[in-house]
Amino acid sequence: MDYAKSLSQRLAAPVSKCVSVSASMTQQLLASPAPPPRPYRVCNWDRSLRKGVMAPSLAELVCQAQSALDMPGPISLVLDEDGTAVETESFFRTLEEGTVLMALSKGQSWAAPKTPGYQLGLSRKPPRRIDVACVTFDLYKTHPQDLGCLNVKATLYGTYSMSYDLRCYGARRLMKEALRWTLFTMQATGHVLLGTSCYMQQLLDATEEQKEENRENSPALPNLLPRSLPALPRS
Repeated sequence: MDYAKSLSQRLAAPVSKCVSVSASMTQQLLASPAPPPRPYRVCNWDRSLRKGVMAPSLAELVCQAQSALDMPGPISLVLDEDGTAVETESFFRTLEEGTVLMALSKGQSWAAPKTPGYQLGLSRKPPRRIDVACVTFDLYKTHPQDLGCLNVKATLYGTYSMSYDLRCYGARRLMKEALRWTLFTMQATGHVLLGTSCYMQQLLDATEEQKEENRENSPALPNLLPRSLPALPRS
């Protein structure tokens, strides 16, 4: 008899532990905060009535939609853009805030809008943005007397990046560099002008010498008129 009591106590110990663990987990689940309500838009089957509601779960959303649209009897919810049925809580949690849902009663079905042209669904949101190119400009100073430095950085597809750092010197050094380049330009221009003028002078001198040689080598023209005319006879 004592053996049976000790055996029953040994078997009851793990069972009590499991029951206590399950009870504590149930208490933790019950004590966890409920998800916050999110905004949604609901409309009737012909889209003549639209309402905005707040609901944290699918069951609450069904109740809110039925009350807001004043629809008797059980209703079902589908996506207004394509008629996808919303029946499970897991799929409901994947919906974005502001999704447009259509409430359908028994015998009603989803239909595409009859208005011609492009239809803009409020439930559609742009997908995750992918940056193709991003250019940033950073203007900074390394010394108070500097004019400033510019850093240009370009990023392509968020992966490939290149940067260029343009550093400006101080005002005095920049002025010296500008004067040095101006002086060099003026000297180069003077040399070019001097060389051009010398070349043109040589061309003119060669032309004049050629003309003088041509004059010296040309024969003298004969004198066609007589030097003295005969005297006229007297009458």
